[in-house]
Amino acid sequence: MQDTTPLDIRLMNATAALLFAAAALAFAWLALSWVARWPVFAIRAVKIDGDVSRNSVSTIRANAIPKLSGNFFTVDLQRAQQAFQSVPWVRRAVVQRVWPDRLAVRLEEHRAVAHWGDDRLVNDHGEVFEANLGDVEEEGLPTLEGPAGSASQVLHMYRTLAPVLERLDARIEAMRLSERGSWRLELDNDATVELGRGEAAEVLARLERFVATWPQVRAQYPGPLQYADLRHHNGYAVRIRGVTTLVAPAQQKRN
Repeated sequence: MQDTTPLDIRLMNATAALLFAAAALAFAWLALSWVARWPVFAIRAVKIDGDVSRNSVSTIRANAIPKLSGNFFTVDLQRAQQAFQSVPWVRRAVVQRVWPDRLAVRLEEHRAVAHWGDDRLVNDHGEVFEANLGDVEEEGLPTLEGPAGSASQVLHMYRTLAPVLERLDARIEAMRLSERGSWRLELDNDATVELGRGEAAEVLARLERFVATWPQVRAQYPGPLQYADLRHHNGYAVRIRGVTTLVAPAQQKRN
């Protein structure tokens, strides 16, 4: 049966229905917002799991919880995450709501693998972070330096070159990448090694060449190494205590 109601009446009825639905939704939203602010929904517990070896749970709570605001429904989880990540040694925090009145926080701490300059540290992800250096328990960490944003690159190069030098019973105490992209090493035997510029494979090849031929040089000049310059195209220059020489590996093999 065809609706014979005038068009203007139908439009008015549809508009009224829409307005009623909008009003009902607004009322429901206001009601929920009001209920959500009840004290019964206050956050009553924060459970902290994960890495807590650098900080006690009480220290983490004291640093982060005063920065939280809101209740179970209104707390900003992103800001809560930032509050926990502002605690020294905390690298990452995951914050979740647990019904009806708790937050669950899982922490991942920085794992220091090197110093960065004089007052910062590098973690095992190649990220620079700040912490009280007196809290560092690891001994013999190398010191890395480089331009801003190069920590991951420098750490990767350190991990590439360190095993090569172990074949000479030497350890890298410091590694520096200059603004011009040149690499320098300071070893635990007080020797300095200039590696020059280039891709990681090029730098590694120079060091491999040096390590492979150094025992032959040492057999002829048995003294402590003070300085090695590996930037020469066909060889390298070394300074041994009391001796300075330029060694061409190709000639060294023929001898």
